[in-house]
Amino acid sequence: MNQSQFMLKALDLAKKAKGYTAPNPCVGALVTSGDRIMGRGWHRACGEDHAEVEAVKNARENAADLSSCTMYVTLEPCNHQGRTPPCTTAILQAGIPEVIIGTRDPNSLVQGGGADFLQHSGVRVTVGVEEQRCRDLIADFSLWNNSDRPYVYLKTASTLDGRIATRTGHSRWVTSENARQMVHELRSRVGAVLVGGNTFYQDNPALNSRIQGVRHQPLAVILTSRLPDPDDDFYLLQKRASRTIFWTDQASASSSKADALKARGCRVMGLDRKGPGLNLEQGLQKLRQELGIYYVLCEGGGRLAMCLLQQGLADETWAFVALKMLGDQQAVPVAGGREVEFMDQALNFRPGEILNLGPEILLKLFSLNRE
Repeated sequence: MNQSQFMLKALDLAKKAKGYTAPNPCVGALVTSGDRIMGRGWHRACGEDHAEVEAVKNARENAADLSSCTMYVTLEPCNHQGRTPPCTTAILQAGIPEVIIGTRDPNSLVQGGGADFLQHSGVRVTVGVEEQRCRDLIADFSLWNNSDRPYVYLKTASTLDGRIATRTGHSRWVTSENARQMVHELRSRVGAVLVGGNTFYQDNPALNSRIQGVRHQPLAVILTSRLPDPDDDFYLLQKRASRTIFWTDQASASSSKADALKARGCRVMGLDRKGPGLNLEQGLQKLRQELGIYYVLCEGGGRLAMCLLQQGLADETWAFVALKMLGDQQAVPVAGGREVEFMDQALNFRPGEILNLGPEILLKLFSLNRE
């Protein structure tokens, strides 16, 4: 196996804890001897052992001679005391002579410190193996270091011709059960699920995760200028009121209907205007600052998706594209709300990962309009 193949395996380990390590990054590590993997580790949760420490422990359990091993780690080892000791110290104490690093730490206060310390201590250090993939893995961590809002996943599900429902609104199902299961898994890893008012009123969603044994259920966030009556027969009001938040304009947030929703257990957050809509970044900032939310998943609808993209707030788009076509111009499009005359006005993306799921393709995309 070559360096790239080992690093990809370390990346797979890191992904196991995606959503559980905030505000820390996801990190995976391997200890290798020749072509053999002697130790595996990943950072499982904030406050627990870092990936490097786990990999060293696992290698020792496998009776590895660490003095002749190489460590692969997706992110530059930390060189500072936090909740846990520096990983650079653990590497030196283990006697590992070579470390291969995917990408440097994006935190400007520590960037390069771990790699430089190891190198100055006599360890052979290589940086930049599968760097883009490793950077994509910690795009959330980079955002948290440079802003005060959560990382936003935008999920779409459409046909090949970009439709999410027929002209009558029928949408069950655009994608397969396997794709829907993946979305429920993602829901189980985020702090909140965001939808627009039309989705709330038309679909009466639960916005919970139906993964068995899920660690926690996300909050439900509804963006709407028309607040519901608290006694309306909506699942979120009747079953999940204490886990439901309404984003609305400042006037509606001060209304008697808002007070009645609060009395039922809901939260109502008033947002300022921004252009023709509301300031979505302000709402996201409230979620992180007031409720400690680090991840938000937006699932609908098309106008809300476009607002997030235009405001530079969709950090990672999961576009499920079903291998089917409606061919009806009056079918509901996956996004809308813009008026575009020229192709160079299109929003552009960079592929992060492309997965063939059989009946559909999953495109994990990063916006080029904000990078």
